[in-house]
Amino acid sequence: MKILVIGGTGNIGLPLIQYLNQQAGVTVVAGAHNVAKDQRQLADYPDVELRPFDFLNAETFRPALQDVEKVFFVRPPQLAKPKEDMLPFLTCLKDQHIKQVVFVSLMGVEHNPMTPHHQIEKMIVELGLPYTFIRPSFFMQNLNTTHREDIQQNHDLFIPAGRAKTSFIDTRDIGEIAGVVLLNDQYLQQKLTVTGPAALTYQEIAAQMTTIFGHSVTYVTYSRPSLLKFRRVMLKRGLKKDYVNVMVMLYLITQLGNAKAVTTTAAEVLGRQPHDITTYLRDYIDELS
Repeated sequence: MKILVIGGTGNIGLPLIQYLNQQAGVTVVAGAHNVAKDQRQLADYPDVELRPFDFLNAETFRPALQDVEKVFFVRPPQLAKPKEDMLPFLTCLKDQHIKQVVFVSLMGVEHNPMTPHHQIEKMIVELGLPYTFIRPSFFMQNLNTTHREDIQQNHDLFIPAGRAKTSFIDTRDIGEIAGVVLLNDQYLQQKLTVTGPAALTYQEIAAQMTTIFGHSVTYVTYSRPSLLKFRRVMLKRGLKKDYVNVMVMLYLITQLGNAKAVTTTAAEVLGRQPHDITTYLRDYIDELS
């Protein structure tokens, strides 16, 4: 079986490739926006075939999909107009009779029609594609990517989540979940809401960071910054406006208490408990402390 993984060097795609690379009878094709760069990042996986791919270039679609049976993808953060950015590719998947599309969506997306994820799910369903939607809660790895600067330099969580709880999930678990569902037809037409094992406030996460890192990490912005201040700072740092707007929307959802649900789905799919925040912080200490 040949599986196309789009975003194979990302924090979900790479764990997925690691998982699939260990499975008999599976050939992984990585869709690469920059082949030379991805080749370096996937140097440990010489069996992975790299093919040029760009959501905004339809000429890359069919060559990337040649002999492919199943497809995995995550929405690139900079692509916020699904009908323009995604529909041509999804239509090509239908024309190519792809047997399964695994899309990483968003927890609670069914209640949030303004999100790009909701629109992508809707297009996939309307096209009649065989799908599996993975709907994760917030990524633990957001801390060592989006929020890394504040944690490392200021020892502070600059996050507009207030007192709300979030059921964070490790992207390494999401990658493995994606691998399992790609290889098991029982997950076709399923919408899987996956979370970590507990819901935590950012105050609790700051306390754990303080213990594990050996220096104080604060959440003195408890109930602050405002969403507008957060947006202004992120834009000033050079993040794309569409990406920042989606972040603000998601943190608003968090403030409303919609990110605290804990499900057992991840454990059921994985056959083990998903990583907890303590394990994540210990594994990523060098990137955060």
